[in-house]
Amino acid sequence: MFSLWKKKRSADKGGSRKPPAKANEQGTGELRRPEDFKCEIIACLLSDVGCARELNEDSGKYVQPGDPELLSAKGSLLLVCDGMGGHSAGEVASSMAVDVITRVYYDDLDDAQAALTKAFEKANREIYEASTKDESRKGMGTTGTALVLRNGRAFAAHVGDSRIYLIRNEQIYVMTQDHSEVMEMVKRGLLTLEEARHHPDKNVILRALGSHPEVEVSTWDAPFPLRENDLFLLCSDGLYDLVEDDEIRRLTISADPRPACESLIALAKERGGHDNITVGIVKVLGESDAVSKPVPMTRELEAAI
Repeated sequence: MFSLWKKKRSADKGGSRKPPAKANEQGTGELRRPEDFKCEIIACLLSDVGCARELNEDSGKYVQPGDPELLSAKGSLLLVCDGMGGHSAGEVASSMAVDVITRVYYDDLDDAQAALTKAFEKANREIYEASTKDESRKGMGTTGTALVLRNGRAFAAHVGDSRIYLIRNEQIYVMTQDHSEVMEMVKRGLLTLEEARHHPDKNVILRALGSHPEVEVSTWDAPFPLRENDLFLLCSDGLYDLVEDDEIRRLTISADPRPACESLIALAKERGGHDNITVGIVKVLGESDAVSKPVPMTRELEAAI
């Protein structure tokens, strides 16, 4: 796990995986400030009901503001939420989270990380209040995992067991820690990561948006500097439960974001697709790449539910 990951109020203990080199380490002795790194991004977000569920309780959104001033001030946002609860309550919770987080983040005048954290806390309160007013929605909740790319830096917020991966120099890094029972067992040395992957309680999560009046939001302890050709992948557990990290790496680097998302979802479905599957990929293009490879005109993408 990546060592910069921490809880909002107390640090999580990371695993032994070595973090990637920072983006301003150029290998030539020259340092480049993140704000000097001018880039464009291409992105895709897709969601599929899978092979076993009647409803898709995942929700997601990618927003790249068309207003240059707003884009500079707030950046682009990629968000994945995996809902839970009886009947259609999970679908309601994840949809609420996406709507509230997006609205609050872009309306808030605070810096990117503080605004993102406040957006998660607001979503938690609204989902919890909604669950107490409707018996059919009692106990509903959702994971929430968000990535903001702004002026050469990445910011994140995370609750639950959806994930952020970084693929850099053809190496893959898990940039989040699952808030799950089995991950706690891994941290205590009771399970290996491979044993956790196949444990019967692997989908029992310890933290969710809306399950309690307050929530701890995990964030990175510093903005993460970007490099040209960085790939970030956000997904629900419907993907990584069935597709190994190295397969995620291989398929993500093999194509542009949309066909890569399609291939990953198809592979998860080939292996049973027992859960909803949501995948979002953003690729960082340097200035030279951006000129030769037009950025998609679509400024806002929502997961097809």
